[in-house]
Amino acid sequence: MLEHDLSFAALVCGCIFLGALAGMSVGARLPAHHLDKPTEDAVRIAMGTLATMTALVLGLLVAAARSSFDTRAGEITQMAGDLILLDRQLVRYGPGADEARQILRRYALHGVRAAWPDEFGRSDEAKGWMLLETAQDRIGALAPEDDAHRWLRDRALEVSGVVARTRWLLDVQRASSLQGPFLGVLVLWLTALFASFGVFAPRNGTVIVAMLVCSISIAASIYLILEMDRPFGGAIRIPSAPMREMLVRLGLPEGGS
Repeated sequence: MLEHDLSFAALVCGCIFLGALAGMSVGARLPAHHLDKPTEDAVRIAMGTLATMTALVLGLLVAAARSSFDTRAGEITQMAGDLILLDRQLVRYGPGADEARQILRRYALHGVRAAWPDEFGRSDEAKGWMLLETAQDRIGALAPEDDAHRWLRDRALEVSGVVARTRWLLDVQRASSLQGPFLGVLVLWLTALFASFGVFAPRNGTVIVAMLVCSISIAASIYLILEMDRPFGGAIRIPSAPMREMLVRLGLPEGGS
């Protein structure tokens, strides 16, 4: 994914910069009356509308990507807290819940390794996603001796349901929410905008360098949007600190067994 995002950002940069160069080339060949002040003012007004639309769309994309990133980070933090709470309920229940607790520890380790394999190593569980359901089955099969144990079992089942819901919510959010045609139209707008700049811009090295810097900056913003839209597989990732703390609380320091 990282290589694809970099390639797309490079493509965006190339389209915008080549649009500016094409505008300069066209401007050098146009008759003088096509480059006079009234014509320039009319083109700038038209392109000003396009520039406003483009800036608005870019801003909305950045805000949406950041909001989605923060939402998933919040869900990770909530899941870490719920796993700790579930483990504590099982500890309080007593030795009868030891089997369910061991399965829960395996599930927690599998989930962390699946999300951050570079930090914790790859999971060796063939069907790790089923461990949580197995732990729920073991909790449901508990036979409470009194009201206190019955409350702990019911509470553990409730919390495990919340963990399962968050797990599946994170799973269905893994796909990218950005649409290819939408990004294509945005790149077309940017290319047309810079082409209009190039038509009336002076043809010297300073202007060319300025156009290149702007092209790289805009491409970088789109790269950041793409990376934040994939918080588990890109350069900008959700921090693993909450889940690392969860592993420690479950007695699995540094992702050990």
